[in-house]
This record gives sequence, structure tokens and C-alpha cells, in this order.
Amino acid sequence: MMDTGLLPVLSTEAAPSSPGAPLLVVEKLTKTFPRRQSLRSLIRGEPRKRVHALSDVDLTIHRGETLGIVGESGCGKSTLARCLVRLYRTDSGRIAYAGLDVGSLKGADLRRFNRRVQMVFQDPYGSLNPRMTVRATLAEALSVHRMRPPREIEGRINELMDLVHLPRGAARRRPHEFSGGQRQRIGIARALALEPDCLVADELVSALDVSVQAQMVNLLLELQQRLQLTVLFIAHDLRLVRHLSHRVAVMYLGRVVELAETEALFTRPRHPYTQALLKAAPELDPRLRSTSDAVRGELPSPVNPPPGCPFHTRCPDAIALCMTVRPELKPLLDGRLAACHIAAAEDGLAAL
Repeated sequence: MMDTGLLPVLSTEAAPSSPGAPLLVVEKLTKTFPRRQSLRSLIRGEPRKRVHALSDVDLTIHRGETLGIVGESGCGKSTLARCLVRLYRTDSGRIAYAGLDVGSLKGADLRRFNRRVQMVFQDPYGSLNPRMTVRATLAEALSVHRMRPPREIEGRINELMDLVHLPRGAARRRPHEFSGGQRQRIGIARALALEPDCLVADELVSALDVSVQAQMVNLLLELQQRLQLTVLFIAHDLRLVRHLSHRVAVMYLGRVVELAETEALFTRPRHPYTQALLKAAPELDPRLRSTSDAVRGELPSPVNPPPGCPFHTRCPDAIALCMTVRPELKPLLDGRLAACHIAAAEDGLAAL
């Protein structure tokens, strides 16, 4: 389930207040993974089942904004991130970057895209080569993409170390000599070495102590202001997402079920699943704690997702239409997007 955590000393400096034109546009994105077959299934000639990680995801990320992505473990957040940077090839759908079809990019065009959209991974140790010093790691990124001539690489490494608030002398050390927070700073420096427009942060702080989380969040805000970055911020911690994001997309079983301005989503969630996530968040005040279960039942299998609305098997307000007709992600009267027959009916709109 979701977690708000206890986050001290957050910077009060806000992210950019006026996001620009669309930078990344996702349309009907679908990604499945083949499931391992048993010997009995092979002998019987049964078709290989597939895990539905993403199903018809629609999303727009505007230049200069921070878009938060939240949802239960296994909802497809990390798969979406990896598809956006082309670590995974999608089954169908389209990803457009500044109007260009990412799926069709090859050669020099693909290399340019890889520079413009960079990812910082959840595991701050596993994402770094333990045999390479920080200097070698950063120099490799600069050399492979020809970001600087050889004589300027040392100076650029020093700039990157300053940018993420690490001492320049630490560039001589290897990953095992750093703490988790320091290793995550190195991962950010490696991504920034290529001077990207968009930074995909996949669970940037989930493996870190609470006090270090605050430092990382403040660093991310500082870098976004200074470098005018567009950020896709994936997290379980609702408080972090609320503090950082202009808008928030809620994912459930491989689909975006609600997308809204941050304060609108947190103060008046419209999709029953979003309401359940906020209800599940821990409260420090015992008088505000709920005594009922936020979400009933178990998460359906992504191998055999339910028909109709994917959340209807756990939704306390589900109606007959929810069990047979899948709601599309459409605008409600307040401007947000939601995939919910009930929310549409409340606004007097036709079934989605």
C-alpha cells in the first residue's frame, strides 16, 4: 500500500509554476511480458500467457512540469518509465517526444533522444558499475555521447560533482565507498552529464532514510529550477508527490485511472481507487485515523485482468456497468481526467 512517511526539512521553494507545451505524449501505450510456461502447458500445447503490465495508457507531460505517478506495487509505474526511455519496446501505442515518434527513431536520432530523456533508477547501487570510479562513470557518459572534447571532460566532471553537492575529490572513489544517498546523487550526476530536457525519477528516494529523502527532494527541486528540467516523479510516498508535483497520475493494474492538478486530486479525489489510496495513507493524529479497510480484496492478476473497469472487483460503489464496460480516461466537468462510470454519472456525463 501507499506510504506518506515522515519527511522533515522540505524546501519551501516550489517547482516551476507555469509548465509549457507538451514535451512527452503517450497514446494508447500497451506492454505485456510473456509468462513462464510449465512443462505440462508445453506438452498440452497451451498458448503462452502474458502479463499485462500496461494497457492503453494515455499521458501528456508538459515542458517544465513535474508529473507525479502513484499506485500500488505492480501497477505498471516502473514499466511505464522504462518504456518512455526505450529500455523496453512497447507492444503497441505511440510515444512522441517534442512531436517526434520515439518508436521510429534510429541511429543518430535515437542517440539524440537518449540524451534528452534520462532516467535515475530506484537502486542507487545496482545502477552503478562497482568496478568504475565516479570519474570513470561520468567520463564514459560524456565520451560516448561526445558531450565534451577530451580536454574539457575533467572540468565538466567537477561541475557535475558541484551540481549534486558532492566533493570533487570523491570522484576518485568507487560506489561501495558511498552511502545510499551519495550513490543516488552520483546517479543524478550521470543523468545530468548528458544535459537532458526530461528526467525520469523511478522511486528516487524509496531506498533511502527519511532524513536523506528530504535532502534528495530539495536537490531535485533545486536542479529543476536551475536547469529548467521536466520531471516524471514515480513514488509511493504521497507526501513527496504532493510537495513536488504540478499534476498527479494515479495508476491501477496497468492503466491511468485519474489525472488531475495536485491539490485538486488530494483535496477532492474522484476515482474510488484514488480515494482508497488517500484513505490508506497513515495519519499521525489518532483522531483522524480510519478504522475501516481502505481497499477490500486482493489485487487482480495482471495475467487475467477483470472485464469492465479493472477496479470493480474491489470498488465499494461498483454498479452493473462497471462489470462489463471498461471506462475510458475522459475529462470531467472540473477539468481532470478520470476513468470511472460513477464519477461521470455524478457530473451528469454519458458513460465513459
